Amino acid sequence: MSRASKFEVPPEELRWTCDSRKFKFKSTSELEPVGDAVGQERALKALKLGLALFKPGYNIYVSGLTGSGKTSTVKNILDQMKPTLPLPPDRVYVNNFKDPNRPRLLSLTRGDGIKLKEGMDELIRFLLKNVPLIFEDENYQKRREEIMERYGGEEKHLFAEFGEKIKKENFTLAQVQMGPFTRPDLFPVYEGKAFPVEKIDEMVREGKIEASEGNRIRQRHGKFRTELEGLMEKSRDLARQMVTDLDDLARSIGRLAVNGFIRDLKARFDTADVKGYLDEVEESILNDLELFRSKGAGAESPVEKAKRKTETVDEFQDYRVNVILDNAQREGVPVIIETNPTYSNVFGTIEKTLDARGTWTTDFTKIKPGSLLMADGGYLVVNAYDLFNEPGVWKVLKRTLKNRMLVIQPPDVTFFFGQSSLKPDPIDLNFKLILIGDWRMYHLLYHYEPEFKKIFKVLADFTTEMDLTAPNLESYARLVAKVCKEEKLLHFAPSGVARLVEYGMWRAGRRGKLTALFSDIADIIRESGFWAGDDGADLVKARHVRKAIRAGIERHSLPEVRLLDVVQRGTIFIDLEGKVVGQVNGLSIYDLGNYKFGAPNRITASISTGRAGIVNIEREAKLSGKSHDKGVLVLSGYLRHKYARDRSLNLSASICFEQSYGPIEGDSASTAELYALLSALAEAPLDQSIAVTGSVNQKGDVQPVGGINAKVEGFFKLCSTAGLTGSQGVIIPRANIPDLMLKENVIEAVRKGSFHVWAIDSVDEGLEILTGAKAGQPSKKTGKYTRHSLNERIVNRLEELAENLRKENQSGLDGIPGNRAGKKKRARKAVAASKAGGRKTGKKKKGGKGN
Repeated sequence: MSRASKFEVPPEELRWTCDSRKFKFKSTSELEPVGDAVGQERALKALKLGLALFKPGYNIYVSGLTGSGKTSTVKNILDQMKPTLPLPPDRVYVNNFKDPNRPRLLSLTRGDGIKLKEGMDELIRFLLKNVPLIFEDENYQKRREEIMERYGGEEKHLFAEFGEKIKKENFTLAQVQMGPFTRPDLFPVYEGKAFPVEKIDEMVREGKIEASEGNRIRQRHGKFRTELEGLMEKSRDLARQMVTDLDDLARSIGRLAVNGFIRDLKARFDTADVKGYLDEVEESILNDLELFRSKGAGAESPVEKAKRKTETVDEFQDYRVNVILDNAQREGVPVIIETNPTYSNVFGTIEKTLDARGTWTTDFTKIKPGSLLMADGGYLVVNAYDLFNEPGVWKVLKRTLKNRMLVIQPPDVTFFFGQSSLKPDPIDLNFKLILIGDWRMYHLLYHYEPEFKKIFKVLADFTTEMDLTAPNLESYARLVAKVCKEEKLLHFAPSGVARLVEYGMWRAGRRGKLTALFSDIADIIRESGFWAGDDGADLVKARHVRKAIRAGIERHSLPEVRLLDVVQRGTIFIDLEGKVVGQVNGLSIYDLGNYKFGAPNRITASISTGRAGIVNIEREAKLSGKSHDKGVLVLSGYLRHKYARDRSLNLSASICFEQSYGPIEGDSASTAELYALLSALAEAPLDQSIAVTGSVNQKGDVQPVGGINAKVEGFFKLCSTAGLTGSQGVIIPRANIPDLMLKENVIEAVRKGSFHVWAIDSVDEGLEILTGAKAGQPSKKTGKYTRHSLNERIVNRLEELAENLRKENQSGLDGIPGNRAGKKKRARKAVAASKAGGRKTGKKKKGGKGN
């Protein structure tokens, strides 16, 4: 038995197989489709609490990866719960007759919004029909004529008396045209003819009248003119009073028609707000009856009527009702799923129109609701990423959630500091927001958005995996039944479900776990059904599921194929045979988002005398992530723990991922890096037909890593492409054995002995597999390692490097880094010489002439 054989993992431990005999059905068509999200018990409890607890701040953040069934689960639970919450009222905006720029909000009983709108429309039609008839009534016309005759008579009497009075003084009244108007004016009379007072001077010059007579005429004219102005003021007062009396007559006649209808509306909508609004409506109509008289039936020609129908301006819009929330046809609590959360779609807006003058105008009838109002009294479901991609939405939504008050404004007011002429009444809301996102966004919002934790008190965290239990196996089968029934696909045989469960475990990456990303599972169900139909089968079986999985991998694996090709052509150096000192095959994961695969990297190490320690070339080149840097730093701790407990660790070493030009992250290559370093120290060649993965701690324990299946399968694919030799294999951490779900072709190769999977617990075990030599153990008495073992060679090499360094320090040679002893010796000689020279110089100065 070879030294490595005791570490081999038997084929039966490389994969978990689902026994189709566990399923007691012949076809999934016999099963009841699954209900709530499978394996999400923790999230479901939180979700049900958040949905039932209808209190401020108890909004829900649903977290988890895409494909874990979050949105569909929310829909299903809301359908099942059928919460009995207070029914939300209808909401309408109406004209504010006192301040048209502040439309009034009316909240009405469910279904009354449309009724009020129809009632007001009916009122307008009624008035258009009946107001003209009222004004044509003989009684009205007679009373109107009486009023006009009475005031006309009074005015005539005033001017008749005045006319008689001025006639005696040779003056008369005549109508004078002043622009479009006429008015009475005063004229003197001479020889039976009236003439303007301005001609008096001319008549005096002509000798027709005496100058004294002319002056008398002027004086009398001024006096009578003043009296005439007084009469004109009285005439205007009479005219105003006549108009008032005519208006009062019209109001009294119109009230007979309006009051009855308004009274009926008040009886149908028995709320103080509606009654107050209808009182204002009645007053406005009575003040503007002429509008209905001029536009009513029979009051306009057919041409005018046709023209009015084509006009875009509604002359009666002040009496219209804008129903922005109608709950008449709704059953149960509203559940609104907003898939396009723009500002206008969420909060509503106030539309504008361009009039004939090119001016933007608006009114209360152009107030439009958003999904937030539609969800009043219920639930609004929004995708977090969609929401935060829309400018300004979160800021306003946060304010709305805090105040429970919706203010409808056009988006330009919020984003561009514009001004809206309308300021509608705010709307009080009672709703619950369900935000669907992922873990990263939740934690970002929780830590960096101060109000978030106050607004979203419930987290429903959907997991990506679930335990392998009998109920969950049944749930997988029922999930298949659900997809097949809903999409009318071929149903599955037990063998097909069993293979699908194995795929679910492979996707989870761990034994004992199944993936909960059911969107991926549903894709395999659909594609398996396609291949089964293509095969002419009645049921989907294991071979069809395998074909669907292989086809999916083939569609996405082009980058892996290209990488294998450049390795095979020798562009990227990877040795699959022979032994090399300081060189090992490490395993990496390439994550392309839609596809992950493993591939080997050549890792090399070199050492020399010095004190630089272990240099990570990837870090120096800024290609190394923090986790990878930590893994390399751990290697120094391991060397000190293993070989330098009672001595200093003196060496210069460098470790490099050869031909790697992208970022490297993670510590899963730390064992491979350590093996390359130990090989260089021991000058023991490593088997290049073996690849290594696993992280290491300072004690030398090999720790589990992620992506183990992809790494093993990636190296196997490279080896099988180049040709399996029987010596090739992968060393993995023993703790990763429960995670193994390798493909059938890998297991078959292991079974035949053409490929191997070794599992280890310590660095020494992997070192023995890679070198074929004994690692060696320290003696309990002396602490020294077994003679001629790898560890003894490493210790000897480290002592040799330390001795070389000591010799260099003691040699006194210039230019050698760390040559402290030589430098100190030369410094002492220089100081002594300086002192001696100073004494000689002083004596010379004292006894001689000096300089």
